[in-house]
Amino acid sequence: MRVIETRLKDVKIIETNVFGDHRGFFTESYSKETFNKAGIMHEFIQDNHSLSVEPGVLRGMHFQTPDKGQTKLIRATTGIIYDVLVDIRKGSPTYGMWEGYILSEYNHRQLLVPKGFAHGFVTLTPNCNVQYKVDEYYSPEHDGGIAFDDPAIGIEWPMPIERMILSDKDTKHPTLSELDNPFVYGEI
Repeated sequence: MRVIETRLKDVKIIETNVFGDHRGFFTESYSKETFNKAGIMHEFIQDNHSLSVEPGVLRGMHFQTPDKGQTKLIRATTGIIYDVLVDIRKGSPTYGMWEGYILSEYNHRQLLVPKGFAHGFVTLTPNCNVQYKVDEYYSPEHDGGIAFDDPAIGIEWPMPIERMILSDKDTKHPTLSELDNPFVYGEI
């Protein structure tokens, strides 16, 4: 397994060993022991799975507030997504910065999203299955988000915003500057 540090503090790309032949491939997508040896010590307790049928489906930018904050381990099992993170931890050296990554059924990459990051993705192909592990259960009372099109952050999405398909909820998130932000770097 290979762990790649990113420009965003504490965010990691994980590449598991993939063994392929004429039949297809095999990869051990998660092993607590292997991840722990690589310094990834999170106790994942729930698996989530989403299907986005059309290209251009945007899900985000989501987080759960600190009492029920979630670290996520994300992968695309079918299709291709552009996965985006924004560091919303006040005092972090990368506060307000964003970065995007291609996750796909072809590159088998996984993304470790720590607590204190807003997370979202847009589908680039039809029928994208995205699976992710979390280290805290979903809590509607702690559910939050920031605007995917916050001009102060300036996320460069790979397609025009008017072509994206969003839920009603995801069109109503505040900008980062409007957020009553409970995340403080070093306290999460």
